[in-house]
Amino acid sequence: MAIPSRYKMSSERLEALKEELNYLETVREKEVAELIKEARSFGDLSENSEYDEAKAEQGKLYSKIAELKDLIENAEIVDNTDADLPKDSVTLGSIVQVVDLEENLEETYEVVGSQEANPREGRISDDSPLGKGLHGHRAGDVVTIEAPAGQLQFKIVSVKNN
Repeated sequence: MAIPSRYKMSSERLEALKEELNYLETVREKEVAELIKEARSFGDLSENSEYDEAKAEQGKLYSKIAELKDLIENAEIVDNTDADLPKDSVTLGSIVQVVDLEENLEETYEVVGSQEANPREGRISDDSPLGKGLHGHRAGDVVTIEAPAGQLQFKIVSVKNN
């Protein structure tokens, strides 16, 4: 039997997943059941596109519920404390301001667990090349990141930990 994956996330993210699961299992499941019931009332199911769409929606719903249950059951709550690192080092939960030395662009990132990552919002996973490369470094350090696009160099301007 395969060992289940652990999903790193904050306690806030875990609570949001639980709320979403509760909504899907209570409100949304009833809505989809009502759609199926209504579509059945239209008669012949073999040529009933409303019924087919409602059943497809039900399949998506059950898939999403299973996904959320897996995430919740295998959640690993992490905080931004890493006892082995100095308090001013980049770790999970850090807000890091960096300068891309090649492009001379300044960016700010929050280092989060993989389930919370959203690069468009400046939230990078601690498992991403950039997240791994910044881990443990401090303001003033220059780090070289091995990325799919090649080597990138960043200078850490500031590190803020809660």
